[in-house]
Parts: sequence; structure tokens; C-alpha cells
Amino acid sequence: EVQLVESGGGLVQAGGSLRLSCVLSGFTFDDYAIGWFRQAPGKEREGVSCISNSDGSTYYADSVKGRFAISSDNAKNTVYLQMNSLKPEDTAVYFCAADKIDYRILPPLWHVTTLYDYWGQGTQVTVSS
Repeated sequence: EVQLVESGGGLVQAGGSLRLSCVLSGFTFDDYAIGWFRQAPGKEREGVSCISNSDGSTYYADSVKGRFAISSDNAKNTVYLQMNSLKPEDTAVYFCAADKIDYRILPPLWHVTTLYDYWGQGTQVTVSS
């Protein structure tokens, strides 16, 4: 059974940092793309970042470039999202998602939610001003 479990969310002041973790189980980790998405109240789910375990490429939304960093630890089947310089507009439920996606189509499409079949339950991140 494929499972994705996020953790690490919480309440932080603007300018602070959090590190989210996504532990994946039930499939071979190596050939998958793992994405982080977020959804704020009343808004659509949006792509934040993605890492391809096929070739190691990483992708970021413009709104988080330079502040967030995605990484993976294959030995632990875990993907991390280090979030620095957090802003109130980063407040959302953060989800990790995974699927076996050809790394060649990731550059234009990594943020498309329908590419991912497997999703975690989400973790709340709240940034106070």
C-alpha cells in the first residue's frame, strides 16, 4: 500500500523557518517525482516544489524561489521541504504527492496536480505577521 505521511507543520512568525518531511512507503522510491503542494482557504491547490529522483532535478514556484529548498534522503524514503524567510502568504495546508513521472516532462508540468496519483493527508503551516 502506497502511503505518504507529512509532518513538520506548525505556527511560526514571519521571517521564521520550518522543515516539512514526507515519508513515503509502499513503492520503489527511486523512479518517482515527489512534489510539495499547498492549499490556502478558498484557493486552488498550487505547486510549491518538486524533485525528480530519476535525475535529481528540482523545481520551484516563483513565489518560493530562494526561500524554500527541496531535498530527498533515499535511504530514509523521505523528502524534505526547508522553508526559510516565511511570509504570512505562505500560510496553507502543505501536501506531498508522488508518482512515476517521466523526468523529461517535469520542467513544464511538475506543478500539475493531476500528474500525481499518490497524496499525503497534509500538514498545516501558519505564518503570523
